[in-house]
Formats: sequence, C-alpha cells, structure tokens
Amino acid sequence: MTAILRVMLDQLVAPTEAALAEASDQLARALIAGAPTACEVEGIVPAGGPADLAIAGLAGVRRTALPRRELATALQLGIGTGIGGGMIHSPTLFAPLVRHDRVHDNDQTVVTIWDLRPWESPDELPRSVVAWHKAMLKRAAKHADAVVVPAHAIAERLAEQAKLSGRIRVIAGAAPTGFAVPTDEIGRRRDLGLPEGFLMLAGGPMPADRLSTGFGAIAAGGADVPVVVIDVEEGHEPAVAELAASAGIPERRVHVRGALDAPDRAAVYGAALAFLAPAVRTAFPWRIVEALTLGVPTIAVDTPVNAELVVDGGVLVAGRDEASVVDGMAAALAEGLASAAAAERLAVLAADRGRTFSWSEAADRVWQLHADL
Repeated sequence: MTAILRVMLDQLVAPTEAALAEASDQLARALIAGAPTACEVEGIVPAGGPADLAIAGLAGVRRTALPRRELATALQLGIGTGIGGGMIHSPTLFAPLVRHDRVHDNDQTVVTIWDLRPWESPDELPRSVVAWHKAMLKRAAKHADAVVVPAHAIAERLAEQAKLSGRIRVIAGAAPTGFAVPTDEIGRRRDLGLPEGFLMLAGGPMPADRLSTGFGAIAAGGADVPVVVIDVEEGHEPAVAELAASAGIPERRVHVRGALDAPDRAAVYGAALAFLAPAVRTAFPWRIVEALTLGVPTIAVDTPVNAELVVDGGVLVAGRDEASVVDGMAAALAEGLASAAAAERLAVLAADRGRTFSWSEAADRVWQLHADL
C-alpha cells in the first residue's frame, strides 16, 4: 500500500511572497527525493495557474475548484474546499484546518509558520493579511496536528500567541539546494548594474528591518565602499536611499535592488565583502542563511533567532539601544575587514555553519513527523 503525502503548493501557482514560493518549491523537491519506500508526494494547488508545476516526481496534482483568493477565504472560514483528507503538509498556514479523525481515518494536517510579523509588526502588513493569519492560527490551534516553525526561539514566541499544547515542531529551512555563486557572476552583476566589492544588506524601510542601523554602522565603520540592498519592495527605493543619506552615506554609493531569483542573489553575494543583518524580526533569516551558505562574512544583531541559527558562524552584536548596536556593528565591521586574514577567518566560520542547513534534512524530518503522527 502506498502512502501519499499531499503538499499544499499554492505558492507555486499564486505566490504571495517570493521566500514562501521558493521554500515551497525546495521542500516539495526534497520530499520527493527523500520519500521513504512505498511513499509518494502529491501536490494540491488552487484553480488557475500553469498546467505543469515543473516538479519532477510528483505523483499527481490535485486542483481545487476555487482560485487562490476565494480558497483563502474558504480556508479562513473553515467551509468546504474540496481538498479532502489524508496526510496534508503545508509549507505555510494555507491548509484545510478543519475537524478530522487522525486515529481512525489517518487524516492529519500540518502547517508551517516562518515569521511572526502579523502578530508582532501588524502595521507593516495590510489589515486583511493580518486578519487572515490570525484567523488561521486560531484554526491551527483547534485543528492542526502539528505546527512547524524554523527555530526554537520562534516556537517560544508562537506559544505565547496560541495554545498549541506541545504540537509545535522545529524544522529549519535552508538556502536553495545547490545554491552557489554562478560561473557567470560578473555578467549577472553587470546586468544588475552593480559594482564589484561592496557591503550587502537586505530588507526595506520598515522599522523592524532596521536598515538605518545597518547604514549607521557602515558610516561609522569608515569603509568607503559601495552598499547594495536587496529585497526592497517596488516603490520603496527612495525611502531606503533616504535612510542611507540620513546615516551619512552618499547616494552614489548606494545601490537598491528588489527581489532577485536565486542565481542573481548568489551572484550578488559573490562580490559582497560582508553581509550585515540588523533586522530584529522573529522570523527565519533567509538571507543570513544564504550568506552563511556561501561563506560571506556575516555580522548580525544578537536576537534569540539569530543566536540560535548563526551560533559561531558570524559576529553577533548585542546592544541595549540602537546607538550601541550601531557602534558594535561598526566595530565588528572594521575588525572583520581590517585584513585579508580577518575576512578569511569570518568567511570560513560562515561556510562551516552554512553547511548545517539542508532541505534534504528538513524533508527527512517532515517525513518523520508525519510518521510519528
């Protein structure tokens, strides 16, 4: 008898966030590659979108009668969706969280939460998005067999938001499988209009991203090199440039780019002297993990999530206020770039830590989780 793990792949049909779409794709591929004997993976997607998901090895793709927007509302209200039962795993909260019988019918539903922005920084998101996430967490508290988060620090904070009674499981994400600086990196950076040799950040002008802290550290560190910021939402570029200017970094040194695909991101990391991560979100730090994977010297603010995931792979800067964090990051940056030997040491530490993150391992743990259920 074949056991089928049904994976929600809505992000591959109608993505809401690039990171979630990439995580869904990477996890699905790893689940297929690591499927135990007599186990298969099936995809579930909303109506519409491409006919082929381009994921080799899927046992099948089941399309719902509703497109994503209407399906999201139905899931939020807990009304019929036609998805059915069985073993369902969702890389997000997008899943049929309804009453089911795990013992007699072998139905089980597992969802994933990567960050707590809807609860901790709701002003950064549309009200409808915040309301949907909060409603789905309430449904998860009632009906999910397990809720996956990528760090124990996130698990602790999530437990404060919902009564999940020991159902939280920690399974970290990773950089895309095979993530490496491409052989055509120089050409890719040229196409992106980027210089060679720069300091790198990611995020936007939202307070929790704390780009102002990163810019302040760069200005105080005295390194007169270009600065590249990725993952900036369209329309927010002027605000990011203004934050840099306020910190004392002239416009000519700042290069702001939006969301990039994996090869382009890897090409950008390939020319980064260091990656600065000043954000204080309770969220999986995708770009930090990518920097570690590629051996880029990494300097991050000391948050519970970063402390757990970075460990000794980068420099963690503590501080009681923004000014002390700026000073700490500036000092770490100056020390890390003081010599080729210092930079190489940070690069080796980063690469060593980066090897601990793997979608293959994540998939193995997902299979084990469903087996335990």
